[in-house]
Amino acid sequence: MPAIVELREVSVRRAGRTILGPLDLTVRDGERWVVLGPNGSGKTTLLSVASMNLWPTTGTVEVLGERYGRTDARELRRRVGFAGSAIEAAMRPDLTPTTLIMTARHGAFEPWWHVYDDADRDRARELGERMGLAGHLDQAFGTLSAGERRRTSIARALMPDPDVLILDEPMASLDLAARELLIGDLEALAREPRLRALILVSHHLEEIPAGFGHALVLREGRVLAAGPSQDVLTDDVLTGAFSMPLTVEGHDGRWTARMRRDP
Repeated sequence: MPAIVELREVSVRRAGRTILGPLDLTVRDGERWVVLGPNGSGKTTLLSVASMNLWPTTGTVEVLGERYGRTDARELRRRVGFAGSAIEAAMRPDLTPTTLIMTARHGAFEPWWHVYDDADRDRARELGERMGLAGHLDQAFGTLSAGERRRTSIARALMPDPDVLILDEPMASLDLAARELLIGDLEALAREPRLRALILVSHHLEEIPAGFGHALVLREGRVLAAGPSQDVLTDDVLTGAFSMPLTVEGHDGRWTARMRRDP
């Protein structure tokens, strides 16, 4: 299968310190990846590079067959949907989810600089309803719950009909019910053949939706393990990543981890 996202010898340095890499990553057509690791391991930095929102210090980044730096990144980013807390923070609290989703059609956060038609508005509402926002699409974004704001962010990422979807900790700050409902929606997205690749960052194995068949584990900016989930999400790998004896279990496509207490 062709590579959809390919990173080669990528590293990121800040203030004289390497915070990511050097590392390689290949995400192929149809694959769904989860990226795990403790705080400060480089997960969000990796997503920023893969989504072409951060220029790496070293290495090459290719997305959908185009090399970052040799193509118009603004156009290529339209084919990569990105949702995360940084996107939510940029959303005006007085605008409605319908408007915030619709403006992603042109990569904007405000509706004033572009022309939208009924088809754009209908698609925005359709995506909002698909992501469980029916009844909230005309509220002010600032009045929504954490789960509703997250759903708005994901619907917005889907508005341009991307080939690649990248999600930065989509379950962060959600309660149990909101988390499980969103996981169900992400499992449906993982089955969507139109999405050629899906990459999700999480801190917790319990937040990995079923259908994510590949995993990458980071520690201190380096790849500890990468490959099929059943080979990567193991006691030894996660124990090494989090410096804690862990027992990992998988059941029906979902995962759990708990600290192992020796007798």
